[in-house]
Amino acid sequence: MGDRYETERLRIRPWALDDVPRLYDIYSRWEVARWLGSVPEPLDSLDAATAVVARWRDRITADGRFGVWAVQVKETGLVAGTVLLVPIPLTGEETGRLPEDGGDIEVGWHFHPDSWGNGYATEAARWAVAKGFDDGLDEVVAVVRPDNAPSIAVARRLGMEPLGLTDRWYGVELEGFRSRRPA
Repeated sequence: MGDRYETERLRIRPWALDDVPRLYDIYSRWEVARWLGSVPEPLDSLDAATAVVARWRDRITADGRFGVWAVQVKETGLVAGTVLLVPIPLTGEETGRLPEDGGDIEVGWHFHPDSWGNGYATEAARWAVAKGFDDGLDEVVAVVRPDNAPSIAVARRLGMEPLGLTDRWYGVELEGFRSRRPA
């Protein structure tokens, strides 16, 4: 599949150093960061954003099944946000285990507020879930903070099965969702 992908309206590709200002603009905003991680924290510098890009690029090259990609709108060229497909750590783990070791794989989406409400998260996440299944995964999970209604709506639009509240991942109570590979 290479490292660049396309959907009807989106180009999904590795984050690049040229994207650092946009990545910083997305992840330095509390309205985005508040939903992320066990202890939400906005990015505080362009240097931190540069380090994030390097880390995410390494994830893609380490195992082509997984990654954290920039989501670019074809029509405008604007990087709208991020889609990810990564091993998710269980509570108490520092890193996620691979499926072959009994681990779960998370699909996730983070978008700039100027790109909310356009269906980009659903389109990009649908691609990521399909990629995971094409690469042999049996299931993919999503975790969402219980008060993040827009992201819960994305999981529902993806047809994901609700798992209810759980602290299985990240050590905080989250809404869990699951998609299983079609038989």
